[in-house]
Amino acid sequence: MPLIHARFRTGLLTLLLLAGLAGPAFASEKVNINTADVATIDRVLLNIGPAKAEAIVAHRKANGPFKSVEQLALVKGVGLKTVEKNRDRIVVGSTKPAAKPAAKPVAAKR
Repeated sequence: MPLIHARFRTGLLTLLLLAGLAGPAFASEKVNINTADVATIDRVLLNIGPAKAEAIVAHRKANGPFKSVEQLALVKGVGLKTVEKNRDRIVVGSTKPAAKPAAKPVAAKR
């Protein structure tokens, strides 16, 4: 009986350790609140469901892009506590597509 108990305890500790290591991996996903769609905002941000995600997108369309993470608290239903809880998940990026690198000039064949 003690051997089974020890194996169970070891297995349980292993699972807890793995769960602890996996938590930060899931938290690493980020969302650009100036370009993300409703589904992405809903999926990535904590305490933001579909209705609040829709409110974020509607606010962005009505008022232009967010200039800071703190401006997210201007959206009805999103408070500063929610913003702080999600700070490491939020990116306030440009709404413009990234510029394409200039093409290299082609040398004339002789």
